[in-house]
Amino acid sequence: MMDLTLNNGVVMPALGLGVFQSGPEETVRAVESALKAGYRHIDTAAVYGNERQVGEGIRQAEIHRDEVFIETKVWVSDYGYEEAQHAFEKSSRKLGYPTIDLLILHQPAPDRFEKTVAAYKGLEALLAAGRVRAIGVSNFLPHHLERLIAATDVVPAVNQIELHPYCVQPEVQRADAAHGIISQAWSPIGGITFYPGYGDERVSVLEDTELRAIAQEHGRTVPQVMLRWHLQRGRSAIPKSVTPSRIAENLDVFDFELDEAELTRIDALDRGVLSGPDPERSDTPRRFNFDRLIPED
Repeated sequence: MMDLTLNNGVVMPALGLGVFQSGPEETVRAVESALKAGYRHIDTAAVYGNERQVGEGIRQAEIHRDEVFIETKVWVSDYGYEEAQHAFEKSSRKLGYPTIDLLILHQPAPDRFEKTVAAYKGLEALLAAGRVRAIGVSNFLPHHLERLIAATDVVPAVNQIELHPYCVQPEVQRADAAHGIISQAWSPIGGITFYPGYGDERVSVLEDTELRAIAQEHGRTVPQVMLRWHLQRGRSAIPKSVTPSRIAENLDVFDFELDEAELTRIDALDRGVLSGPDPERSDTPRRFNFDRLIPED
């Protein structure tokens, strides 16, 4: 397993299991399977509706809490200073643990950015109190980062963004690096889960001939090549699966290496098109109607 050191000194396993769109029972089984396979990083979110099952999966795997890096996200319906702290309490209670390793804001929410800033200040208070070990953001573009950093005290440790060979987001990665922020890839192998209404003409990255050729050269699968590419480029990656064999396969990427020419070939596949929500759209929460998924407790 490879680790990354965040800008506050906290160590985070570079590869984690994602549970977006995983049903309750699927989540328990996937988390348990992942931890038994060797994962030590689980990524969830309040809006996924499965934080409780993530905690249950950890307990069923009988892995000590201190060995697991738990990451979750605050949804925009809980933006605001006190609201974000209450969101932490809800997530902590559902997970079943008093401390969360990495707590991040799920969207920049440009139509309510003053509440985004207030929510991040709430995360800063949780960090100062030792309730969370690191804080960060998700889906932030460079100008979102600049506005947030100018208005707050703690530079985000992580920016989780859509990132795969067809969507490299180089400008965001450069902005992250300039501030010492780790770029973390959601949909790191692309083409697995797409948001409704986005990119109906999309082509799966898994079918790319260049990636297939590189995979064949190494005797590996296309997803393994993509995950290795992320790791060698210094990123964190959060692949999602509920199938035990694929969960294990996605972790089996630490005993081979891509050369610089191969990494460059993969970099060049970028099409510059998001398949998920546009961070600049102020109606993203309403388009996906995620607010209704979060219990009020």
